[in-house]
Amino acid sequence: MTQARFDELIHPSTRLSLVAALAAADWAEFAYLKDRLGLSDSALSKQLTTLEEAGYITTERRLDGSRRKVRARLTSTGRHAFNGHIAALQAIVGGDDIRASASAAAPGDPDPGHS
Repeated sequence: MTQARFDELIHPSTRLSLVAALAAADWAEFAYLKDRLGLSDSALSKQLTTLEEAGYITTERRLDGSRRKVRARLTSTGRHAFNGHIAALQAIVGGDDIRASASAAAPGDPDPGHS
């Protein structure tokens, strides 16, 4: 069983989407990730660099004819972090106590007990 662990590094939506895409594949090409996430080259490069520096992904650069191609994959550290993060999100979403507390504390919401 995966231990639930919220991960601040992969939580931002762009990185979470990127890591989720990588979790579904062995390797993913830069062009595929760019199209899937709707990012510019520079934005995707920045996110890949951040994740690679943390040890969550590895990239491979190779020549394909005259073009340089980049592909990426999750490392075991990255997969472990992703699985722990997803488990933490599921615990938050599925936690009855947490939902009840959030509903009661939501600003601007009418008190459900006093309609």
